[in-house]
Amino acid sequence: MAKKKKKNQKTFFIFNSSRKKKRKKKTQPTNWMTVLKILLVVCIFVGGAVGLVFLDKYVKKVESVSERPAILKLTGVPQWVNEALKDKIYAAASGFGQQSLTLSDDAAMNVQRNIDQHVPWLSGVSVRTTNDRLLIEAQWRKPVALIGAGKNKFYVDENLVMLDYVDVASLPIIKVTGLSGGNKVPVYGQVWMKEDLQAAVAVLTMFNMMDNRVAKDNPLLFEISRIDMSNFNGRRKKQSPHVVLYATDGTEIIWGAEIGTWHRYMESPDEEKLAKLYGYYKEYGSLLHGVKFINLREPTDRISKPIDKYNP
Repeated sequence: MAKKKKKNQKTFFIFNSSRKKKRKKKTQPTNWMTVLKILLVVCIFVGGAVGLVFLDKYVKKVESVSERPAILKLTGVPQWVNEALKDKIYAAASGFGQQSLTLSDDAAMNVQRNIDQHVPWLSGVSVRTTNDRLLIEAQWRKPVALIGAGKNKFYVDENLVMLDYVDVASLPIIKVTGLSGGNKVPVYGQVWMKEDLQAAVAVLTMFNMMDNRVAKDNPLLFEISRIDMSNFNGRRKKQSPHVVLYATDGTEIIWGAEIGTWHRYMESPDEEKLAKLYGYYKEYGSLLHGVKFINLREPTDRISKPIDKYNP
């Protein structure tokens, strides 16, 4: 019995020890899973903290950029635009010094709004933000005619859009006289739809076209001082010239009827009138100090030459 008891104890011990070993084997994976979960949680917290640090730096960087003062820059500026005109546009774009210019979308929107409201010289305005400036992109309106005198003078472009006066000496801008009264003058940036003004601008636009084609280096328009529309459509005297231009020395250039109406009055076609005038200009190099007048109306008319002014 004693031996049997010992044998049983030994067996129990072996059995018990094997169970302990089995328990150890079962609990071992549980410990590794716990460690992995803890590591995962720690990584999440550390990653979140690092992300917050970088986000904070990024936000501060963005804020610091948007708070930096911006420089205004006009792009695609034509050669005829002078510093006085650019300064006037910059002043209006910045709200005449009442608004701060920063590198932000809000500032860009304010600049575009200011230009649309106060700068008729530009159309199709777009303002975008770069690293260090606000770029202004737009189409430029080019003045072709001057109306009025003194403080009440202004320009119109070829589409009759009103432009405020700025001295632009590099352009041949012709003064228009003899316009009919009674029409209310629109504000800058709007179209002034007057028939006599439209007829004058049509003639000047044709001259400008010819200058670009055959006299680009020495434009004929620089020798024209004004265009007189006082007899537009024959309102004073039907048979007298409807449109007359004057050179800077007073030489009279008799154009005749309005563009497109030459056949009603048996005059030279508009293209022939241009050819006569620019042929004379090319031959003698100038419209000045040559003849008393240049008549372009009659189809068979011979344009006077400089020598004719000395003939009786």
